[in-house]
Formats: sequence, C-alpha cells, structure tokens
Amino acid sequence: KIFMNTLKYLQSNEFLLDVDLWRLFANLEELNKISLSFLKTFFESVKEHVSKSDSPMDFSSILRMFFQDDLCQTHQIYCLNYTSAVFYLEKLRQREDFGIYLKQWCEQNEQCKRLRLPELLVAPLHRLTRYPLLLNNIWKRSTDKTEKGLIQSLKEKVEKSIWDLEGKVKWLDNFQKFRQLQEVIIWPQVWDRDKRFFVPECLKQSLRENSSENILSSANRLLLHEGRLMLAESTRLLDVYLFLFNDFLLITKIKRNKKKYGGSDASLIPVCPSLTPELQSFIREGGFCTVLDQPIPLDRLILKNIEPVHVTVFSLRNAFLIQHENRYRQCIAVFLLQAPTETAKKAWMSQIEIATSNYTTQHETKKSTAFCFPLESSEI
Repeated sequence: KIFMNTLKYLQSNEFLLDVDLWRLFANLEELNKISLSFLKTFFESVKEHVSKSDSPMDFSSILRMFFQDDLCQTHQIYCLNYTSAVFYLEKLRQREDFGIYLKQWCEQNEQCKRLRLPELLVAPLHRLTRYPLLLNNIWKRSTDKTEKGLIQSLKEKVEKSIWDLEGKVKWLDNFQKFRQLQEVIIWPQVWDRDKRFFVPECLKQSLRENSSENILSSANRLLLHEGRLMLAESTRLLDVYLFLFNDFLLITKIKRNKKKYGGSDASLIPVCPSLTPELQSFIREGGFCTVLDQPIPLDRLILKNIEPVHVTVFSLRNAFLIQHENRYRQCIAVFLLQAPTETAKKAWMSQIEIATSNYTTQHETKKSTAFCFPLESSEI
C-alpha cells in the first residue's frame, strides 16, 4: 500500500502519469479491503468467545461469508496479474524517475522493513496458499458435525481454486515466456540459411508470407530444457543455444549485438522473469539466437553417445550426437555437440530421451484412439 499510495500521490501531482496502476497492483485495494474485513470479523468472534465463555464459537457463518465467493475470487484476479506485473515492473525500472520513486520515496520507509516491491508483490500469492491450512486447523478443533462438513467443503473449494489458479498462472507464464522467445529467436529465410537454394527476387515475397516465426505461438507447446553448448564444425567449435520443446528440438546460433539498447544500462533491459538466468543475461546484452537448421521433430531425432575412444582421438569432451532423419528414415542432418561438463551432457541426453519417449507414447495413444471403433450397443 505504501508503494501504491505513493504512486497515486505522485500522479496527482502530475508525476509518473504514464505508469499504469492496474498493471502493477491490479485489484490490491479490493483484496486488502476483503482480507482485512475477514480478519477483523474472525478475531471479533474469537474475542467474544474468550470474554463470554458461554458464547458458542461459531465460525461457519464467517467462513461461508468470505470463502464462498469473494475472498478466493479476489485473490485469483490479483494472482493472474502477478506475472504481468513483475514483467511490467522490470520494464519500468530502467527509467530514472521510476527508480527515484522506488528507492527514495518507498523503499526507505520503515514499514517496508527493507523489502523491495518485487518481494512485496508476491505476498498475496503466499497468503492464498495458507487458507487451506487455516480451514484445516479449524476443522480439527470443531466438534459440531454440521460445521465440520461445511468447513471440509469450503476447504476443498479453496484447494480447487488454488489448483485451477496454478494451471492458469502456468499458462500465462508460458505465454509470456514464448512471447519473448519469439522476439529473441530469429528465423532466417531458406535462401539465407543455405546458399544451394536460389530464389529470384520476384518470388521471395510469396515465400516470406509462409514464415515459420509463428511456430512458437502454439498454446500447447512447452519448453522442457534449454542451454548453451558447443557445435563441432570441420575447423572450429561454434557457440550454440538449444531449446528442447515437447515436440521438437531447435538448434540456434548465438549472436551478440555490439550496440546496447539506446545506450542504456544493459542490466535494466526488460526480460521475462521465468526465463533462465543465462538467457536473461544474454538478452540484456542485446543478444539473439539465429536458427541454424530446421526444427528436429522428436519422432525424427536419433540420439547417440560418443564413446571415450572417439573423445580422445578427436579431442572432444562430454560429446554426444544428434541425427535428424526425414520421414523415409534418411539422415538429412547431423550435429556433434559438446557440453561444458559430463553432468550437463548427461542432463541433456536424459531430457531428450524422456521428451522423445513422452512424445512417442502420446502420439501412439492418439493413433490407437483414432482407430478404435465405439463399443457395439447392447440394443443392437
């Protein structure tokens, strides 16, 4: 509230007018009002019971009033905005005027107890997960069967609300991550990737319309593993970054942009918080990833370990090989990769094997389901 009310005050004096209060704090005022009302009502009931020993401890009406609708729904709205708020905050922090507002106007306040805004924004998420514990403790101490039944049903409803919320938050988090990956990953045209393919200028535009940049926009695609490796070429080792998705593997070439964004501090470049620290650092440096070759579908990927004898002969360390086959089982590409450590190599091979197995199982299930005929009716 200190951060929110201070921003409101500054905006009333025509400072930071372009900062969107909702994007940062969502429905925090409503959430605070309902949470505070619940706590006051709850403790008043406890106080009345303590002062009047003959007064029954009736929590059912209080719990029904707050947990039936308002409390969980209000938390859901706030929590669904959280990922977007953190990303928006990262974007704003690169501004000098917003930095002054954070550090000098808010963080120095004693009530903040040296906590910064990102650490405070996550607090309502933690609060929501504690409500089932509270309800469970009340349920244990309740002696009335009717009340116990009500509390149990409310507890199950809150847990379901949290379960649903986790799915929604993961989906939104995945959406934010893939949106930034679309900006970072560059898909060169086929004639730029391979000089064997000649396309006259008059035809290039029609081919560009069938761009593969939207391949990462699928809502069902998940990023399972990623990281930097070295690709062995005939005369050198190339710095590459691999993205293992739940349906294909993408090998990209790391490119560094020598020019920083507008000459600003690179550490302030807005980056999706759910990306790996390595990739976050790389993006802040102005880097991007150029796709080296076409995506390798997991059902067309052959993974091979490099034996120690070959490692010695060719001066390779922690190496493994990825083979790309077409639908006719012909090898159309081979990538000899070197991991920084033996542990990293084992992790990559394990992740690829698991992803390939899951993908194959999933598609075999779909095929078998598609060819299954419905059971014959007993009436026929």
